[in-house]
Amino acid sequence: MRSKGKTAKADILIATPEMAYGATVANFLARQGFTVERCHDAAGVLRLAGRRTFDVLVLDLDLGNEGDIALVSYIRQKSPATRLVLLFDIELIDKAIDGIRQGAYFYLPKSSPPSDLVLVVEKALRYRDTEAAADDYERTIFEELVGQTPAMQRVVELIHKVSPTDSTVLLLGESGTGKEVVANTIHRLSRRKDMPFVAVNCAALPEALLESELFGHVQGAFTGADRDKAGLFEEAEGGTIFLDEIGDMSPITQAKLLRVLQNGEIRRVGSTMAQRVNVRIVAATNRDLVEAVARNAFREDLYFRLNVVQIRIPPLRERMEALPVLISHFLARSNTRFGKQVRGLDDHAMSLLRHYEFPGNVRELESLIAHAVIMADGELIRARDLPEPVQFGVKPRLALPYTAESGSVPLAEAEEHHIRNALEKLNGNQSLAAKKLGISRSTLWRKMREYGME
Repeated sequence: MRSKGKTAKADILIATPEMAYGATVANFLARQGFTVERCHDAAGVLRLAGRRTFDVLVLDLDLGNEGDIALVSYIRQKSPATRLVLLFDIELIDKAIDGIRQGAYFYLPKSSPPSDLVLVVEKALRYRDTEAAADDYERTIFEELVGQTPAMQRVVELIHKVSPTDSTVLLLGESGTGKEVVANTIHRLSRRKDMPFVAVNCAALPEALLESELFGHVQGAFTGADRDKAGLFEEAEGGTIFLDEIGDMSPITQAKLLRVLQNGEIRRVGSTMAQRVNVRIVAATNRDLVEAVARNAFREDLYFRLNVVQIRIPPLRERMEALPVLISHFLARSNTRFGKQVRGLDDHAMSLLRHYEFPGNVRELESLIAHAVIMADGELIRARDLPEPVQFGVKPRLALPYTAESGSVPLAEAEEHHIRNALEKLNGNQSLAAKKLGISRSTLWRKMREYGME
């Protein structure tokens, strides 16, 4: 990767039909240390970009009918790392905005001084390098999270095998285990990596709205539909759509999704016309879809269409050797976010995390590290900086009385036993007992009166 800044020998291509203007800009950029080539028409762009990759393409939108905005899509597909800077006359502002929508980095009026263009080019290079570094870091983090557990090694093995294909993938795992991270990784490692990745939580939207969001609608399809609207499948054209919480999808929407998988077609809400889409589907759920099929809550034919390759992502408690890497990752992120310089955890805090079960998995770990960074007064996170559920445990595992006749105990009796046990273990300290039991001090006091513990 090239270095950044004015001394960088980055390769710049300037494409403009105005030869004098092009020469002026090229000379100015060259004096800043850039290597510059020029061309004057779309054919020149195609010829030069076909031979080599440029770091930045400065593209004049007044190249004529055979060039201009069509080149944006071409360059974005052929050379995703190239940053496009668009030059325009004021009457072409709509075309410049359209170019940004198609993936150009920035647009600049041709009336701007060359010094402005230099600033934009340098910023584009910094953006490219930062983005590439972020991609490398995320890949490194992902590989490090594998750990030595066979379960996670199997996850990565499956990801590498399935990613180059267009197969549908079904991700299984508890909430917060990182299913969207895995889906995004599959997309990044696929041939579709330069096309859109669109994620949608099927459980977060009502049935009618989810159908419209996924497949779009036509004007007048329902109250408030005052214009045609493309759906997420159309937005993901050529790329990947990630359907999270697929088990919460209604039967009607399940049937429409099945049509996409069978025929590669969608139909906007309110339309009689089907249109083809080229989209890869990665679905995820924390539900037992086999059980849902058995009770007719999920279509069996859709389940088999989705379940071509199944990847189960283990909960964090089954891969605790990844904890130090994850903590380091989230510490860096929280330090940047909150302007802190926390470098780690003391032994006691780390021990508490190692013995915590993380019911919310990786997502919960990220949240509690953010909490601890905010609370920390120094360079190390201490036990008292962690959220109370980590300090005192979630739902304490206290032995329950057992009756051979029923195999269980009445709820009130179990509750009384929990309270007595907690108070005994904590030498009658009601404040600590309330925290350990996950209830308020007033609730504990009321329960103690109710069970004659005053």
